[in-house]
Amino acid sequence: MSSFVLDPLDFKQRHGKLLSVLSTDLVEGLLSILVQLYDTLYRCFTFPDYQLVPTLEEYTHLLGIPVSDKVPFSGLEEIPRSHIIVEALHLKKSEVNAHLVKKGGIMGLTFEFLIGKAIVIAQAGSVDAFEAIFVFLIYGLALFPNVDDFVDVSAIRIFLIGDPVPTLLGDTYFSLHLRNSKGGGTIRLISLTNDDIAWYESALGSLDIIDSCGEFSNVPPTGTQGGINYNPALARRQLGKGRSELGPCNCVALEAYTIWVKKKALELKMSYACERPMSLVVAEPSTLHNQDLESKDKDSLIELIEDRAVKRQREPEGPYSSSMPHPSGAWKKIVDQLVLEKSQMKTSFESKIRHIRGKYTPAARSSDTVARGSLG
Repeated sequence: MSSFVLDPLDFKQRHGKLLSVLSTDLVEGLLSILVQLYDTLYRCFTFPDYQLVPTLEEYTHLLGIPVSDKVPFSGLEEIPRSHIIVEALHLKKSEVNAHLVKKGGIMGLTFEFLIGKAIVIAQAGSVDAFEAIFVFLIYGLALFPNVDDFVDVSAIRIFLIGDPVPTLLGDTYFSLHLRNSKGGGTIRLISLTNDDIAWYESALGSLDIIDSCGEFSNVPPTGTQGGINYNPALARRQLGKGRSELGPCNCVALEAYTIWVKKKALELKMSYACERPMSLVVAEPSTLHNQDLESKDKDSLIELIEDRAVKRQREPEGPYSSSMPHPSGAWKKIVDQLVLEKSQMKTSFESKIRHIRGKYTPAARSSDTVARGSLG
């Protein structure tokens, strides 16, 4: 039906990015994987060193539809009378009355009736009437599907209110809570680190985010299945907010946060290996290069460096640090030095690994050949 939209840009100005919703490719199994990492208590996806939260602002950006000042869908609205539907869809009252039926015990309009009317109206060149029915179908079949091939009364109410984002977010959280699926590919997702994530759209950086509801620190959106809350305070990082409190969006996770995430992973039996927090002795810069590098693996050394950087950042000013510049200058120097040290260590390890492989690989291949010959 989108082929009947003659001017997509004009359609976008009136109805947001609903056309892009229809053309979005689904990544097979992605939702099944994400569900395994969902924390039902904190309403977020918990990964080894970061969290992600579906938010109102992101849904607003994806749909191109702002959250309005209207009272959103509550589920307590009366069933719309036929004359209201007639006015919204540019249809005849007799047609709506004839096709406003129950399916599965729920009142609504059938797909067959709506698609048939939309095609006839589009061919007649009535743009406003066609777009009204087309958007109505998107609400009922793509955004708020319930009964197959049927736009139910909840979708009709949401369409008439014209504020779908809070309801869609509420339905997302309900779906996550109710699903209990398992899928492959989890390792590929959880192997991502905070450096692999594009934390927020630049368009969201200037938005005033909705991070509370009155005196409550969370926000309770109402979906078609009922009310549920989410915690947007957890999303300030991915919305580009709170940098003065949280640090830059690519900062190293602080130790307390990392320990908390690992504890949650154990409690929730997350589907990724969770190492116990490491207790490392932090060396001063003058002695770091004198450590026995061969006794530590590469990952431990990298964690050692990052831990040293965080602790150096936390050092209080005092008689022993009076000569240090303020964090704006000192932190940059420390980070630059650490990046250099980290690169040098990785290069050294890679060189040693290549040397060892070159030394032992022929023997390994020879023994492997012998083993295969004996099995054959």
